[in-house]
Amino acid sequence: MTPSLSKSKRAAPDPVTGKRASRLAPIQISAPVQAPVSMPSTDHSSSALHTALRDLLRVHAPEAALLARVGGTVLHLQNDVMELCGPELEPPEAWLESGEMTWLSRDGELLGLLWSDGGPEGKPVSATATEVLTMLLAASRPDGAGREAEVLVTQLPVATAWLTPEMVFRRVSRPFLELLNISDAGVLGRTVAEVLPGHPALLQALQSAVAGRSVRLPDALLSARGADTAPRWVRGEARPYLGGWGAGIMLTLQDVSGEYERSARVSALLDTRTPAALLTEDGTVLHASPGLSELAPQVPGQPAPALIGAALWDWPGFDGASVAAARDLVRLAAAGGEAHADLTLAGGETLTLSVRRSAASGLLVAESVGAPVNGAAPLGLITQMLALSGDATVLVDAAGRAQLINERAAALLGVEASRLMGLGLTRVLGELGVKVFSPVGQPLALPDWRTLPSPLCSEVLLALPGHSLRHMELRVTPVGPEAGRRETGNRGSAQSGGLLLTLRDVTVLRRAEAKMHHDARHDALTGLHNRVGLREDLAALEKTELETVGLETTELEKVGLETAETPAGALVCLNIDGFGALNTALGRVACDRLLIGLAARLSDVAGGKGGSAARLEGGTFAVLLPGLDIHDALEAVQRALSVPLRCGPRETPLTFALGVAALDGTAEDSISNAEIAVRHARQQGRGGLGFYTPALRAGVRSAYALEEDLRGALTAREFTLLYQPVLDLKSGKPLGAESLLRWQHPELGLLLPHSFLEVAGRSELITHIGEWVVEEAVASRDRVRAECGEAHPEWQVSVNLSLEELRRSEGLSRLLPLLSAQGAPDIEVTAGSLLDHSEETLGMLEQLRSHGARLSVDDFGDGAGSNLSALTRFPLDAIKLHPTLTARLPGDSRVVTLVASTIDLAHRLGLKVVAVGVERSEQLDILRELGCDAAQGYGVCPPLPETELLAWLAER
Repeated sequence: MTPSLSKSKRAAPDPVTGKRASRLAPIQISAPVQAPVSMPSTDHSSSALHTALRDLLRVHAPEAALLARVGGTVLHLQNDVMELCGPELEPPEAWLESGEMTWLSRDGELLGLLWSDGGPEGKPVSATATEVLTMLLAASRPDGAGREAEVLVTQLPVATAWLTPEMVFRRVSRPFLELLNISDAGVLGRTVAEVLPGHPALLQALQSAVAGRSVRLPDALLSARGADTAPRWVRGEARPYLGGWGAGIMLTLQDVSGEYERSARVSALLDTRTPAALLTEDGTVLHASPGLSELAPQVPGQPAPALIGAALWDWPGFDGASVAAARDLVRLAAAGGEAHADLTLAGGETLTLSVRRSAASGLLVAESVGAPVNGAAPLGLITQMLALSGDATVLVDAAGRAQLINERAAALLGVEASRLMGLGLTRVLGELGVKVFSPVGQPLALPDWRTLPSPLCSEVLLALPGHSLRHMELRVTPVGPEAGRRETGNRGSAQSGGLLLTLRDVTVLRRAEAKMHHDARHDALTGLHNRVGLREDLAALEKTELETVGLETTELEKVGLETAETPAGALVCLNIDGFGALNTALGRVACDRLLIGLAARLSDVAGGKGGSAARLEGGTFAVLLPGLDIHDALEAVQRALSVPLRCGPRETPLTFALGVAALDGTAEDSISNAEIAVRHARQQGRGGLGFYTPALRAGVRSAYALEEDLRGALTAREFTLLYQPVLDLKSGKPLGAESLLRWQHPELGLLLPHSFLEVAGRSELITHIGEWVVEEAVASRDRVRAECGEAHPEWQVSVNLSLEELRRSEGLSRLLPLLSAQGAPDIEVTAGSLLDHSEETLGMLEQLRSHGARLSVDDFGDGAGSNLSALTRFPLDAIKLHPTLTARLPGDSRVVTLVASTIDLAHRLGLKVVAVGVERSEQLDILRELGCDAAQGYGVCPPLPETELLAWLAER
């Protein structure tokens, strides 16, 4: 099994080519990546999942690109554009030469690739993005533990609802409920008209989505539930989708109340005689002051020329010669500069206009240079206010004194805003007891606002009055007449104007990220690490070991001594024997308590050795024990498990399969080695032990390769049947033959059943192989009867069937119609399978018998067959003696007595006896004397293909 890789580091440049070499060796680029094909607008089979991936990438890693396998194709998502890239998950060459690539994998399966060049700030992709995307992709797999991707999508950080075609709410995300201040019960199962009454335009737009078109919804003022909740402006879109529930509508809403509030605020602040306007980057006027509108020529009796909603240069207030100049001003400002120009108005006056970027992203400010403001708020301050969005805001002047404090900032500090006006902010914060820490908890001094560089954006921890600790995102933005000029000597400092301090509380977000980080690395039931957490523990131990060995080597080399080799440690993997049956017997709650008790015991063992414990899945755990060799580690775990666990008032003795591996190689290698060892231990029976060796891994690889080859063996007609005749010892005539399965492997040659049936038994392959054997054996029987009808009219064949496989799958229900249609062959079952005296086993055998099959017990007398009560409980026709008994005839007198007694007992029970493994004529003679009914073996005839069998029968 190839270990999955987590993250590759950026490779060093090649000294010859100068290019970065890829370190992602497992991915082979055999051909250029197929040209992307745009996603068809009518493909809605995975729309919920596609939208979830797009939203999660936008929120958690907007600078990254994603390649992900969804269904039978690969999606490429970058810059909010999703494309199809064919069936292979192959990264572009550019990804391999630069940037950082993260492998999104779960349980050894590669789900996707996340790539980033770090963006403008050179930041790597966050661990949160990796975990969230991995979680969503894993849930969307067909084997995602029964979870539909839509269920996970309900955790999206956007207000989303899934509706039926009748516009009934089927499922909603948590932000959707918070947006409307409503509970699940108030939404689910109700129609849109009931939940959002009084919005006919919204219902009409949703009808378009029902008809199969994606639509943008008109802005609507929704009244949230609750007397204390103000109505909210929302904007959204609706699109058809086809998910696990069937067809429906996906409705996404966005709260744009802040946008409307800022618009109203800006309109009020721009109520000035100063010519000024707020523009988009393409020059469209969003707001204009009355002072600018009044400059346009007025026609008596006609409304004023339109300004808002049109391009600035299309305003009739400008002379025709100034249109191009106005357009150039906007173009220069949008590119990042600040532009000034003298523009001629329609009335002949000259307006000196300045256009520059606002502190709010995507907005420009145009204002008349040097115009009086008549006591209105300065336009520079107005443009900075656009970025507030309800955050805590403080404006300090060049001396560090507070000049503006909004109510949110005052509430955050626990003091009235009026008491802070005009005071030094640093001194006030110190007197209030506010302390500042770095995100990792390092104490920081309160800043001197006069020398603080800006613009600045960083995250700090604030210890506020009342001892609350909040994560705050701090933004420092210069304001004032010199704030936007590049030629200012100390650009952005308080010396050249003021500073606008914006504090955004991100405590809830950081706590949610911390919880997500914790949950992604811990098992929800036991609190132990999961596979991801164990992998990180191993990686950290490996790093510490390398650093320690390096230090010790350096110190010992100074005195001329060699380093002493000490074991790095061991990883013990354990699996509860019969965990599924235990869960059924005890019940889920009691079994969970048992697992928690086991986890606590394993945690104590690991903690005492400086290691850790993890729950990998179900009843499988792992214990990391640094500094111990495999024998000491195994002994420590066995000692901890020797005392029975308590489940309620009683003790529950358990047995475990234990596998141990020394820490060697990567973290993933160590986990894989321990799992291979415990898998080997389980094959030894209850309480088995397994020690990892490279030979075990080679065996796993061989079994995996053999299983892959088995999947195509039936289609390729590589299976064949040989037939070994059974001779009637009284008449000397052939009675029938046992069909023996062989596999003609194209590379390994002819394989006997014991070399591949165990591998086939791990999946439904065994059922398909069994069906083929029965069909082929029955067809051969019919051909022999047709060829030799007069000589052998009652010719019969027998096949070996596994009751365990018939019981575990639907094999019996699929086999019975075949037996009814073509006539049942004789069926042989092993003696060991009859140790289970359940009603289920009895019912299976009676069904086979009712369809005409004669039942024989194979390998009778090998130990398992000593259970004689099976001969009376089940509807049997014959027993077949184990070859080890036949081989000791006639020389071993005790075996002769045992065989004679067995034959006598079988005859008394009405059962026939067939001796298997007859090699010599003297064995046939003694069996005939003892009254044995029939025999088979090389002494009678070797296994033959059907054509040779017909020739053999023709001679008799």
